[in-house]
Amino acid sequence: MVATPEKLEKTPVSGAAGDRVAVLLMGYGEVESYEDFANYNEQALNLLTAKFAPVPTWLYPPLAKLLAVFDLHEWDHQHGHFISPHNAIFEQQRAGIEKELKKQWGDRIKVFKAFNFCAPFLPEQVMEQIRDEGFDKILIYPLLVVDSIFTSGIAVEQVNDALNKTFQGSGSEHWLKGTRYIPSFYNEPAYINLVARMVEERVEQDLAVAHLPSQTGIVLMNHGCPHEAKGFTSGIDESQALFERVRERLINRFPLVSVGWLNHQTPLIKWTQPNAELAAKNLMDLGATSIVFMPIGFATENHETLLDVDHIIHALRRRRPDVTFVQMPCVNDHPEFLAMAAAWASPQIADLLSETAMVVNPSLAAAQAAHSHSHDHGHSHDHGHSHDHGHSHGGGHSHGHDHSHGHSH
Repeated sequence: MVATPEKLEKTPVSGAAGDRVAVLLMGYGEVESYEDFANYNEQALNLLTAKFAPVPTWLYPPLAKLLAVFDLHEWDHQHGHFISPHNAIFEQQRAGIEKELKKQWGDRIKVFKAFNFCAPFLPEQVMEQIRDEGFDKILIYPLLVVDSIFTSGIAVEQVNDALNKTFQGSGSEHWLKGTRYIPSFYNEPAYINLVARMVEERVEQDLAVAHLPSQTGIVLMNHGCPHEAKGFTSGIDESQALFERVRERLINRFPLVSVGWLNHQTPLIKWTQPNAELAAKNLMDLGATSIVFMPIGFATENHETLLDVDHIIHALRRRRPDVTFVQMPCVNDHPEFLAMAAAWASPQIADLLSETAMVVNPSLAAAQAAHSHSHDHGHSHDHGHSHDHGHSHGGGHSHGHDHSHGHSH
């Protein structure tokens, strides 16, 4: 049975628009019908792969269809007509976070969900609903552990596109009067403590009776990152920092702890190492008789944390049938996670409710850019005319470029 996407429902507006905040919870989304594989893959290629792989855009449609064939084989034939639970779990997260926030804010907030790649919850569609329901203040909240161009970066890209498309009428004010943003939570102590405790409790429950602590290997899984992402933040730094923080919580009890990256092994691209399979092999070489795979870089279950890890465990079992392997879930709708996710949002909601509404007229942007260009051109001309030192001016330009590069980093 293939699940059908739920339909958007509009709820009546109560209270003044300026007194209410729309919390836009954002995630990847995963297909629920195999017929959507090609379209999903083409959007992913456009938004994700284009940021790091030198693939010409004309190749996207045929490549997306080819990838859909592999997806169909993996999900349908290898895994018994697998349907990803990601979207259902994300809805549970949305509802749970909304329930927690309403304890403090009541009807002054509403939590909406948007998926990067899945209709009818594409950011453009959801932004229209937010505007039509009378909200004019938004908290953009990608429910993603690490900030990178592949996570919150594409979320903001899609939000900006949606804000452009939902703006009505030249010469008028934009309907949006206030915005806040939560980029990631890789360094939040509550999250770090929760995932570490989940590992400890599982070891105590299933492994402690048969495996010494020093022989209990723990692979903390992060989302794989390419080392080059066209100058964008790739996520490596925050992912590594997340691993180190969780490792610190576990290392005194369990010496065999390794990061394990869940990579998309794209040809010609250098990915983070060790991958999760190699990490487990390394720990077994050091004497591990059991291996726990814990996804720390993912808040919501998806095909990577389920199917990819399942493949890895099957391959390792063939090699080492004497070792016990444990596949852990993400935090998903764990009550503690929902409470902390709501707590991270509350200060931003408070700011939005208390601040004066901003007034922005997007129609002025082009005129401002033209004026700025004209001013800069005039200044540059005067400078050149006054000094007439091409070499000196070039040196000045070079200095400015270096400063810009440093700022970007």
